[in-house]
Amino acid sequence: MFHSGLVTRKCSSRVPALLLLLTLSAVSFHAAAQQAPRSPSDTVREFYKAMHEKRFVDAFGMSIYKPAIEGLKPQEFADLRTDFDRMAEAIPEKVEISGEEISGNDAAVFVKVPKENDSSQAETEAISLILDNGQWIIGDKENQEIVKKAGNRFFFKARIDVHHGEVKAVLTRISLAQLAYYQQHNGVFASMPTLVTVGLLPKDLEGTESTGYRFHIDLAKDAKTFTAGAEPAQYGRTGVLSFFMDQSGVRSGDVGGKPLNPPPE
Repeated sequence: MFHSGLVTRKCSSRVPALLLLLTLSAVSFHAAAQQAPRSPSDTVREFYKAMHEKRFVDAFGMSIYKPAIEGLKPQEFADLRTDFDRMAEAIPEKVEISGEEISGNDAAVFVKVPKENDSSQAETEAISLILDNGQWIIGDKENQEIVKKAGNRFFFKARIDVHHGEVKAVLTRISLAQLAYYQQHNGVFASMPTLVTVGLLPKDLEGTESTGYRFHIDLAKDAKTFTAGAEPAQYGRTGVLSFFMDQSGVRSGDVGGKPLNPPPE
């Protein structure tokens, strides 16, 4: 009986030690698994999947844009949602990866994407990645520093830069539409609604959602001359510069979102 009790006591003292060892091993394995970085290809695949599913915080969290997305307030995120949705619409449901190259803390993943003018054809695009805090993220060091510096203003600044370029393109389009109308209507120009009605300009120019700008055309009384202008729908959010166009070209300036006055004659 004494011998049997001794054996029982020895076994019971070993069991907790064994359980503790197994528990510590499981915790160490789990921690190692969490720290193990995704491969560059897996990172690109997960990023595109999250973007396609419109999980923007998850997607940008796997890129150099993490500081920009995390710092946004709910209203700011809502303001940018239309821009993010446009990005998501351009992402295919599945991404075909043809290979990857790793060199130190830099990597490139080669993705096959449909050609812009022929969706039946594919072309290879290289996606850059960097190793950051032990994890591969999409982007490069140079742009990472730009994002860090801009913080939660980055997306708004990027949107404004894009809109400024688009406004110039739209004003050029207005000028060409006016020229076409002038040649077809005995040397007179037309208002914005008229150019939209006859199909020389897209209807979305009458609103601000797609461009972030209010466009307008001002005709002379005899309709023999015209000027055009554009102001940001939300100053500081959708644009900063105001634009003015006449026969001499396009001018721009920061006037607090108000119309840019024509230069004195």
